Amino acid sequence: MVSHDMVSIAGMIFTFTYINRTTDTIFEISSIIRKYEQVFLDAAPMIEVLNTPNDIEDSSNAQKLIVTKGHIALKQLEFSYGDRVDEYIFKGLSIDIPSGQRVGLAGPSGGGKTTLTKLLLRFADVQAGEIAIDGQNIAQVSQTSLRQNIAYVPQDPFLFHRSLRENIAYGKPKASDKQIIEAAKQAHAWEFIEKLPNGLDTVVGERGVKLSGGQRQRVAIARAILKDSPILVLDEATSALDSESESMIQLSLENLMKDRTCIVIAHRLSTIAKLDRIIVLDRGQVIEDGSHQQLLSDGKLYASLWHRQSDGFIDTK
Repeated sequence: MVSHDMVSIAGMIFTFTYINRTTDTIFEISSIIRKYEQVFLDAAPMIEVLNTPNDIEDSSNAQKLIVTKGHIALKQLEFSYGDRVDEYIFKGLSIDIPSGQRVGLAGPSGGGKTTLTKLLLRFADVQAGEIAIDGQNIAQVSQTSLRQNIAYVPQDPFLFHRSLRENIAYGKPKASDKQIIEAAKQAHAWEFIEKLPNGLDTVVGERGVKLSGGQRQRVAIARAILKDSPILVLDEATSALDSESESMIQLSLENLMKDRTCIVIAHRLSTIAKLDRIIVLDRGQVIEDGSHQQLLSDGKLYASLWHRQSDGFIDTK
C-alpha cells in the first residue's frame, strides 16, 4: 500500500512537472509567433508601398541619371490631372534653374507649386514639354536614379512603422550610427530622440503617429541631410514647427543648401526671403521672378503677400 502510494505521488510529481514544462514551451512558442506577427505587421506599410501599382514606367532604354552640376530646365510644360485637358495646371511653362541656385516658390494656394515638385520627381508625367537635369530628359532616365539624386522633404513626411534609425537612414541604409546621429543633431531631432527610453531604436508607429508633427518633420529633414543629394526640394518642410524650432533649423537648412540646387516651397515667406531667387506662381504661370528685394520693390502680388505677414523670424536685411 505504501509502495503504491509512493508510486502515485511520484507519478503526480512527474505529471505536474511535465505539464508545467509543456506549458512553458507553449508560451514560448506563442511569444515567438506574436513576434513574427509583429514583424509582418511592421513590414506591411513597406510592402504596401512596394506593391503599389506605379502608373509611371521607365522607358525600355532608360539610362542612369548622372548629376554633375544640378542644372534644372523646365521647357514648355503642359500638364493636367487625368484626362482633364481643358483644366491645365501648366500650359507652356518654362523655368530655368542654374546649378547651385536656391529658388523659392511662392504664390496663392493652387498655383501649381507642389505639382511642379511632383513632376520633377516623376510622380506624374507631363503631357507635353520636357524637364531636364544637366541636359538629361528625366522621362528617359530611371526613376530610381532620379530620386537618388533628389532629397525631398514634403509637408507631410511619410514615416514607416519602424525605428527612428531606419527612418532617418531610409535614403542611405548603410549609414553608420555616427552619421545618423550627426544628421539628427543638425536637424535638431536629436534633442527629443536622446530623451526617448529606446533612443534611435524607438518605433515611431504607423506613419509616425507616435511623434508630433514637428518631430516628424525634423526626422524628415534629418533624412534629407543624411542622404546628401545634389538637388534638394523642400515643400513646406518647416510648416509644423513653432517659430523657435524653425529658427534653429533654418540655419541647418541654410548649411544644407550650400552648393546644391534647391527648390523651396513656402507660404511663410520669411523662410524663402534669403534665397537667391523667388518665383511667384499663380494659376500655373510665372507672374513674378526675382530676388526678395526686387519683388518688394515691384510692389505686386509678392509684396502684397509679404506685407500681410508680420511674424517672420528671418532678418532679410
